[in-house]
Amino acid sequence: MSQASAEIDATNTEPRKKPRIRWYLIALLVIGGIVNYLDRNNLSIANTTIAKEFGLNALQMGLLLSAFSWPYAIANLPAGYLVDKFGPKKMFAWAAGLWSIISMISALANSFGFLYAARVALGIAESPFFTSGLKVADKWFNKTERALPVSIVNTGSQIANAIAPPLLTFLLLTMTWRGMFLVVGAFGIVVALVWLRIYRDPTLKEQFVIKGAEFEEKATAAEQKEKQVGWGELFKHKNTWFMILGAFGIFYTVWVYLTWLPSYLQTARGFSLSQAGWLAALPFLCGIIGVLTGGIVSSKAIKAGVPTIRARKLPIVGGAVLAAAAVLPVAYVDNTALAIVLLSIGYFAAQVPIGVLWTLASDVAAPNQVASLGAIQNFGGFLGASLAPIVTGYILNETGGNYTLVFLVGGILLLVGAVSYGVFVKDRRPASVAA
Repeated sequence: MSQASAEIDATNTEPRKKPRIRWYLIALLVIGGIVNYLDRNNLSIANTTIAKEFGLNALQMGLLLSAFSWPYAIANLPAGYLVDKFGPKKMFAWAAGLWSIISMISALANSFGFLYAARVALGIAESPFFTSGLKVADKWFNKTERALPVSIVNTGSQIANAIAPPLLTFLLLTMTWRGMFLVVGAFGIVVALVWLRIYRDPTLKEQFVIKGAEFEEKATAAEQKEKQVGWGELFKHKNTWFMILGAFGIFYTVWVYLTWLPSYLQTARGFSLSQAGWLAALPFLCGIIGVLTGGIVSSKAIKAGVPTIRARKLPIVGGAVLAAAAVLPVAYVDNTALAIVLLSIGYFAAQVPIGVLWTLASDVAAPNQVASLGAIQNFGGFLGASLAPIVTGYILNETGGNYTLVFLVGGILLLVGAVSYGVFVKDRRPASVAA
């Protein structure tokens, strides 16, 4: 018997209901995700406005749109390790406060270089958010429950993506893009203060109530560890590399949507700025449903007796394949209404894997490496995210604004992601652990 279990037995604790506070924490993480993604999206909404003010062409704007993603990808590596080491309370609070200050400072930008540097800093500051959310879910939920809260946390980003086009367009038109950056930054300060006030880790009693035998196994494993293993150890495992490649393929296309969809609707489909703001919300609304669908499908599969890793891969692979099937035809569709329907289906399906990807990391990794593996996977995803706006900008620059190749590349990479997860990510744990 582990020391933790002995301590629980010594208290003669009666069976209790699982604590409600865990769902309040998930709700606050959803709000944090909304603010987090509003900060990311503000530049995409102001794309054409800032390009005109600073005299930028499509390739230069692509570089600026990617300025967030590549430092975010790199910073995920130490961020995951730091969340494992210091916990989600400190890391999320620091991250939210810092990214909010950077967003407000961005409103002072008077040149391409200033704004580029601010976006780089924003990427670094935001890197602990999703790893913190994964760590919270790992602490407060058992493995049969975890897919749903992780997916719910990821709906925050999709809610933000859905409300960002109309909301941020309204702020842009009423108070300029600088005012928009200031307002969104202020939201994050509030979130950071509330998080510091209410977050706590579960007690030993609560962990036992939530996880039962799973908690005892993890507590014993933790007691046997003399020190935290560095995230570099995870690169020795095959799963890590294929999770990086798979996330790269899926995130690439998601970030084509996030960075270029409003501009596509204006330049390729002829909508005004305000019209594009409302229409761009449609695929992102579908994305909210997509994230929840992935978590629900995975949880139901586990309850039906499907092995855990396979239950995670079902929505990941199925979503990526469906997204590719919807995105690829957009390159050849002339009808605007049909194109928007396909884009909405594509984004819905591309979001089905997102929450489950994070849950998969918690299933594959050792208890003290959950955030680290999640961060490494996210690192791969955001390598794709950082390339998406640059490659898209280059294609548009070279083709005179033709989006055909943009959608072809996105569809192919979605299939790469599906194959990587479906064929090469496997349950490589010992049979006793996997069971």
